[in-house]
Amino acid sequence: MNQCIKAIRSLTVPLVLFVFSTPLLSAPATQEKPNIVLVLMDNFGYGEIGVYGGGELRGAPTPSIDSIAAEGFQLTNYNVEAECTPSRAALMTGRYGARTRLRPKGPPRGIWYGISKWEITLAEMLSEQGYATGMFGKWHLGDTKGRFPTDQGFDEWYGIPNSSDHAFWPDSDSFQKDAGVEFTYTMTSKRGETPKKQEIYNRAKRATIDREITDHAIDFIKRKAKTKKPFFAYLPYTQTHEPVDAHPDFKGKTGNGSFADVLAQTDAYVGELLDTIDKLGLKENTIFIFTSDNGREGIRRSFGSTGIWRGTMFSPYEGSLRVPFLIRWPGKIPSKQVSNDIVHTIDLFPTLANFVGGKIPQDRILDGVNQSDFLKGKKKKSARESMVIYLTSELFGAKWRNWKILLKELSDNYAVQNIAYPSVYNLIVDPKEEEPEKFYLDDTWVDTPLWKVIEEHQASMEKDSGAPDA
Repeated sequence: MNQCIKAIRSLTVPLVLFVFSTPLLSAPATQEKPNIVLVLMDNFGYGEIGVYGGGELRGAPTPSIDSIAAEGFQLTNYNVEAECTPSRAALMTGRYGARTRLRPKGPPRGIWYGISKWEITLAEMLSEQGYATGMFGKWHLGDTKGRFPTDQGFDEWYGIPNSSDHAFWPDSDSFQKDAGVEFTYTMTSKRGETPKKQEIYNRAKRATIDREITDHAIDFIKRKAKTKKPFFAYLPYTQTHEPVDAHPDFKGKTGNGSFADVLAQTDAYVGELLDTIDKLGLKENTIFIFTSDNGREGIRRSFGSTGIWRGTMFSPYEGSLRVPFLIRWPGKIPSKQVSNDIVHTIDLFPTLANFVGGKIPQDRILDGVNQSDFLKGKKKKSARESMVIYLTSELFGAKWRNWKILLKELSDNYAVQNIAYPSVYNLIVDPKEEEPEKFYLDDTWVDTPLWKVIEEHQASMEKDSGAPDA
């Protein structure tokens, strides 16, 4: 596929339309391309791990995950989208989830259905650069012919196509077997093959699948290390999405409940991945990332933590949008760095493309910006100072620097509330987004940059009619 670049960037919302085939700045020809290991948690809030105020406070220390921060860069204002599918779509494409939906023209509508086949994924970009690509875990971006991970750039996949709440179904006494609803199965496939169903994804399998994801990933890393070919190992774990069922090896281990047990389990699995990379002598040439798709579960039974932030997933508040992000690349990314500048999951696509000398699509708007100089310490500030906020297909607001505007609010039972005037929050002064009127009349000037972010994004969406599903 012809891949080129022509950039059109606004002051506040980065929009890039590509026309000429030009790679991003490449590493010298003599430099070996870095391996990439990307761990993505599911409904895992800001306040879970030690370096974000969790860990032992949450009933389970997280020394392995915390070590990534000690050896790399910690972002405290890393943003995602409010739901699993749009967030994963944004990560894979470098485009806001609202752009990536299956839609013949016009604004997105209807329920989420993954991404269209026309989208170019992170795995496809890396494949073009000679990477072996393996995915192990939850996909949630399409479960029909032509939409599975191995149709979208991955060489191999083991995991589940959709969501972990499906694990409740086989064990539910109220499940109606004649309703035409199929159980979810674990699946496996290789590029060019039709995915094969394996085991029913029930509560027993739910408890062991993250162990299996880790084992598959370690096997993949070891196999590819022998070939001297750069690899991309993508691990979208299934935890801590409900049901939060610990592996038998960890059940009851902390004495602090199932969530703490799973937190300890996750830290152990990440430790195994880090140890594998280190023992294979790949540490200096491997980018290791730990992050999440969105904040804690949006149901009251969940015991997840969003730290100091308000709200849960399925909301426009910081507890939904702001999640952990840690990245380690020894010798390239300075250790013990922390920043509260805005970065968004859409930035990973162009940033990783820059790191590997990759190309990015030329025939669509790219919302992500290249953060490589920022992460490497060459620039003190993020390349982004704004972002927009969606709930499914509705534009809810925007962030600019430390400020946030919401055009609508959400009630405690997730009902959309239309408001007479937008809510404006200073997230430094009022991180829980509780009382904007306390300071807003002193700072009405901030309307101008906030509305500019929204208006420029809306204009870009009007020009972006999407593409057929091909």
